[in-house]
Amino acid sequence: MAKLYCEALVVHCIDYRLQKHLNDWLDKNAGAGNYDRVSIAGGVLDIYPVLKHVELAVRSHKIRKVILINHEDCLAYGSAATLDRHHADLLEAERKIHALHMNLMVEKYYLKLDGTFESVL
Repeated sequence: MAKLYCEALVVHCIDYRLQKHLNDWLDKNAGAGNYDRVSIAGGVLDIYPVLKHVELAVRSHKIRKVILINHEDCLAYGSAATLDRHHADLLEAERKIHALHMNLMVEKYYLKLDGTFESVL
């Protein structure tokens, strides 16, 4: 059996309003079809399923990068959906991923409903 490999794991919210923006952006920035994709309500709001998917993608597909995308007006966050909260959660997710897999690159983005992606540093 051939070894499986893909470049990245992409984690984003299930929100239907984002899918066209996500599809277009991923094709341009993540390599068309060269990534595993996980859609979870709230993106990184609940980090434990994210970590489980990262572990599986590392073991099964030898990913090198994780791309985390949270978004504006996320209903899973409810009234806690502030820009500061999203940034804090994305940074915490990166910290937890690195605690388990220090060699993985982690990219973090905040997606606005108009399709604008903002890098979170």
